[in-house]
Amino acid sequence: MENEKYYNVIPSVGGSFSFGWRKIFEISFLPLLLAVIIVGILNGPVGANGRFDGDFNFNMLLLFPLVIFGLAYNFMFLPVIKYGENYLFLKVMRDEEADLKLLFDGFKTKYLNIVLANLIVFALVMIGFMMLIIPGIIIWCRLSFVSYLIMDKDLEPMKAVEKSWELTRGHGWQVFGLAITSFFVFIGGVIVLIFGAIISIMWIHSAYATFYQGLLNENDDNNPIPILGVNEN
Repeated sequence: MENEKYYNVIPSVGGSFSFGWRKIFEISFLPLLLAVIIVGILNGPVGANGRFDGDFNFNMLLLFPLVIFGLAYNFMFLPVIKYGENYLFLKVMRDEEADLKLLFDGFKTKYLNIVLANLIVFALVMIGFMMLIIPGIIIWCRLSFVSYLIMDKDLEPMKAVEKSWELTRGHGWQVFGLAITSFFVFIGGVIVLIFGAIISIMWIHSAYATFYQGLLNENDDNNPIPILGVNEN
């Protein structure tokens, strides 16, 4: 577009939140709002509460299928929706069309890659947390952008893991700062009740998508996407 502005790419916590805040209030506000609400609703039925009294009883027989369903839902269905949500926000950060169908796009062409990538990241993070927590935090930060790479670059699961690790090299503390800032943004949103919490989630998603695009631009001189930076050209 002739009037499109391009920015010098500098992945940063403050810059990502600043750019993301502006983007969510442009023409795609309603699709992003609906996406967060839909994912929030779908994220609801993942838990099942039960009480164990020390004796095996009929209630445990009823609880077992619920546990199996919860695990299947968490690992076979929900990641596809969440990966789609991340991709939707990335599209908006790129000034592309925000189509809610993207939430379910992974079921058509990327389902196996999404499920496997989610399992690999989960396993690696859990192994890291078992190694005195800090390695788990490092792995979690370095693999934060696997979902974007699966959806955006159509990478195989292990390739996406390797690429996320490569992209975040030298940016680990920034990604950690992004996560810490996201926590306080969400707490601030919760303080102003449900609508504030939803807006905070939208803001967090947009910041992560912006940061990811910044990392891409930093590692690819041919990337034409206009994104945040410090100095405007």
